[in-house]
Amino acid sequence: MFAKPPSAEHFTLAFAPHPMMFKSLAGDNVLDQIRFAHDQGFTAWEHNPMAGETPRMQEEVGKLLQTLNMQMGVFVGYSDFERPTFAVNKPEYREEVLRQIKQSIKVAKRCGATHFTVVPGTIDQQSIHDKTWNKYGGPRLSQGYQLANTIGLLRECVTLLEPHNLTIVLEPLNWHANHGGVLLQRSDQAFAICRAVNSPACKILFDIYHQQITEGNLIPNINQCWEEIGYFQTGDTPGRKEPGTGEIHYANVLEHVHKRCVKEKKSFVFGMEHGNSLRGKAGEQAVIDAYRAIDPASN
Repeated sequence: MFAKPPSAEHFTLAFAPHPMMFKSLAGDNVLDQIRFAHDQGFTAWEHNPMAGETPRMQEEVGKLLQTLNMQMGVFVGYSDFERPTFAVNKPEYREEVLRQIKQSIKVAKRCGATHFTVVPGTIDQQSIHDKTWNKYGGPRLSQGYQLANTIGLLRECVTLLEPHNLTIVLEPLNWHANHGGVLLQRSDQAFAICRAVNSPACKILFDIYHQQITEGNLIPNINQCWEEIGYFQTGDTPGRKEPGTGEIHYANVLEHVHKRCVKEKKSFVFGMEHGNSLRGKAGEQAVIDAYRAIDPASN
């Protein structure tokens, strides 16, 4: 409550930088980077590798964010890019997922997170070396069975989360530039799964970068998914750098989201999950300037 006010005016939206985004301007220490971000007017912080930090560091980040009146964004609570851990009903997969969710609850408590990311594995893709491979290729299980298995395991996950008022956010990822073969690609898939799980502990992470590549049509898809979105991430394409370096009209997209938030009294964190287009201090200042340019207060 006695935090020093930022030197710069707060951003209208809760944009959340991540570790090393401002290392040239703030130094290598993550806590100093958080202080710097606060001083620039940022009101949130995203820390994807938080689960890999020591418990002491998790607590230090959480305490600092609380002191600075900043929100903790997501960290990666569970992800698998190689195996169908949700799509296939295997006891060993189930045990692994639930064990990691339990561990992520502890991490969230230490750092003050309310949401963490889950990437629910890959599709059940038949290995080309498997003798049962059919000549047309494709998934081993029908999509409906994979979907049902995913929903079933997520229902077990949310029973662990609900008593703690924590939320997992499911992230659809693009197949074309980054993550071929993942189970979740499209916003409508994630929407259908969240509706079926039917819990406030399971929502969508709408990554604008990924969804521009996969499906485009950003504002209509955000509207369709609105009730199940729990978190946003940003990044321009091509290149996955700060807004203004690619084809997405971020000012329009975020103005639309902001207007709906004001009307419905909602708020989201916007994780800045991208790289810097330029190196060094100039590149880091360019990131700050890019977010000033698209912040709804500037338009």
